[in-house]
Amino acid sequence: MYKGHLVLRVSLSACLVLLFSSSAPCQDAAIELFNKMQQALGGADKIAAIHDYEEIVTAQAWNNTGKLMGTVRKRTRWIKPNLLRLDQTGPGDTYVLYFDGTSGWEILPDRRNPDQTTGVSIDLVGGELEFAKGYLSGFFVNFWLADRMPGYAITSPAPNVVRISHEGKATDITLDPKTWLPIKQASISLADPSKPVAAEMRISEWSVVDGVYFATKRANYHDGVKLAEITTEEVVRINAGLKQEDLTAKPADFNPVMGGR
Repeated sequence: MYKGHLVLRVSLSACLVLLFSSSAPCQDAAIELFNKMQQALGGADKIAAIHDYEEIVTAQAWNNTGKLMGTVRKRTRWIKPNLLRLDQTGPGDTYVLYFDGTSGWEILPDRRNPDQTTGVSIDLVGGELEFAKGYLSGFFVNFWLADRMPGYAITSPAPNVVRISHEGKATDITLDPKTWLPIKQASISLADPSKPVAAEMRISEWSVVDGVYFATKRANYHDGVKLAEITTEEVVRINAGLKQEDLTAKPADFNPVMGGR
């Protein structure tokens, strides 16, 4: 924003005020809205106390033409602040990925053989590295503590919408004005790094673990087309004592590890 006498008209989402030299009132309103979401989710202190997280989900998946592809299972493990492990099985998209916030490795899907990996572990580079960075950047704990995280910015582009920006990427979270829980999350997906698309996650159910709310039923859309209906298989586990070696261990058979540690 230019300083001086330039007058900008801003919408209701930007506080319904005319600003001349400072965006502080708008920023305060955005933070207030963000804090309402934070409190509805269980409170900042409870969220900050999450040290490790594990979830296994089952999803029905469709392709971009609406054809049912089959069932996908995904196991996500995370250790604060930036250790991430993903194990996924599904038609044409079976893979394993580990990322420590800077580098990592991946066992890629075998596009010729559905439900199989290539059987080779490679270092994360290029688009795959960007995917891992984006996944970690957008991990829910980071988003829910964006007011405490360096490099994250919080604004509000529309009524009941919180925008969280980090490293040039933005995610808009729409809140239910009655509960202040998120009902929709919109961003740009890099699941296929060569083809970024508008992505939307719609949340329909929540569960509470140790006083913190976790989305347990949601649907993913790309460019308005539903690609997945996702359900948590069992109760989310937090602070269960995951260790770094649990996440870094490469599977001997190069297949996703869907159980145990």
